[in-house]
Amino acid sequence: QVQLVESGGGLVQSGGSLRLSCAASGTVFTFGHMDWYRQAPGKQRELVATITNDGHTNYADSVKGRFTISRGDVKNTVYLQLNSLKPEDTAVYYCYAPSLYAQDPDYWGQGTQVTVSS
Repeated sequence: QVQLVESGGGLVQSGGSLRLSCAASGTVFTFGHMDWYRQAPGKQRELVATITNDGHTNYADSVKGRFTISRGDVKNTVYLQLNSLKPEDTAVYYCYAPSLYAQDPDYWGQGTQVTVSS
């Protein structure tokens, strides 16, 4: 059973930083890409950042230059460094990976809360 587990959220003041981590278990295969999404109260879930297994990255315009996605040395581990945080970054952040097996849906972590106070 493939599982994604996030950690690293919390409460931080505007301008502060956090580092989110996501670790996958239950597979020997490498995901083609891993993503971070976020969902703020009353809003749709949105894609924040993507990293492919060869290191290519892509970011939402709202976080470019402030957030950095990276892969860890351990297979299927991904990080999201959040700098210069703003109150509008407040959301639940989710780790995502595409399904590896025909019988599986895509994989989502349980989410980690990031709250930025003004």
